[in-house]
Amino acid sequence: MSDAIAFGLPEDIEAVREGVEAFVRAEVFPRHEEHAELLDDVRLRYRENGAYAPEVVAVIREIRMASAKAGYFNLAVPESLGGGGLGFLAYYAAWERIYHLCGGARWLAQFAISHWAFGPSQVLERITERARREVLPGMMAGETMMCFGMSEPDAGSDATMIRTRAEATDGGWRISGRKIWTTHVPIADWMIVLAVTDPDAAAKRRGGISAFLVPTDAEGFQVESVITMWGEPGGPEAESVFDEVRVEPWQLVGELHQGFAIGMLGVSLGRVYNSARSVGLARWAIETAVSYSQQREAFGKVIAEYQAVGHPLADAATEIHAAHLLGLNASRLLDQGHRAIKELSMAKSYSVQAGVRAVDRAIQTHGAIGFTNELGLTEAYHTLRLINVADGTNEILARTIFARMLRGDLDL
Repeated sequence: MSDAIAFGLPEDIEAVREGVEAFVRAEVFPRHEEHAELLDDVRLRYRENGAYAPEVVAVIREIRMASAKAGYFNLAVPESLGGGGLGFLAYYAAWERIYHLCGGARWLAQFAISHWAFGPSQVLERITERARREVLPGMMAGETMMCFGMSEPDAGSDATMIRTRAEATDGGWRISGRKIWTTHVPIADWMIVLAVTDPDAAAKRRGGISAFLVPTDAEGFQVESVITMWGEPGGPEAESVFDEVRVEPWQLVGELHQGFAIGMLGVSLGRVYNSARSVGLARWAIETAVSYSQQREAFGKVIAEYQAVGHPLADAATEIHAAHLLGLNASRLLDQGHRAIKELSMAKSYSVQAGVRAVDRAIQTHGAIGFTNELGLTEAYHTLRLINVADGTNEILARTIFARMLRGDLDL
């Protein structure tokens, strides 16, 4: 694995990780070079409404399909769905390698492996047989894409505050409500949407929320607005509206009134992903900063010789090493069948916070050049700052950790 980690990855996972790197070098790097102007210039990357331009969507789809064909897109998807079934450690290791390799600039790499919020994962194990026949094949091939509609204007960290309703009708339901912060909904073909189906049970926090698989071209569904951030003219997040959208029994995911657990499963997968993403981006940023410090001269010496430069990078490296170990451990525990609620919460919270600090230190080391688009450090900082909120804020995760401790889980 590396000289810094005392235990290696299993041979099959190491082989997959090496294969993923080869795929990214062969398929992602050349596309960034070929389409550099389109992908790097935000004036071309987005349409007037803020969504990705059709040409960008086409390149994203190419990456998904190429990875599916190469056997990497579905590497951690359960075998019951036709995936590789390699588990959480493989998922963590592959994502960490991708972001360590690609840094903040080659952002297409995020589509090299299926993510729970846009492609096949354990979340789809409970879809109906009809959905397996009609929807799953396209997703597994990377041809189509999904998104996950859980957050709402009044339901963020407390997802049980969902107000979107699915009213029972003859032979199905009609969904009405609003979703926000839904990643990739402007370009998705399907959305898994969480909606209240039993208001009384939902009010008592005893279920009452169901999950449905909804096509984004359904009558009554509309992407209302793209949410712009960081001063850019567009982005992948958007707000959408359901106005009496008709869904049938085959579109139900899992058991009626028990959809909240599906949402929480997705969030747990996201925490593994974001832990790995944070470590990978931070390692790339630290290496970039160390290399620059050995070249840049000031007052007659390379700046690496100044403690004010070197010691903060040493602190950042220490934190990321700890974050790496936390992520590997949580992933192994999950593969062994443990719920690892405390450990996964620790890994995600610590990794994303340490990641932000590491990238910030890398920017500071570079001085003004650290803010330039070409380095990708600011893109990495934006990403890491955002995922200090995504899939559970640091404050919610601290609450979760301490709740487990109060229950007697004091193993550290």
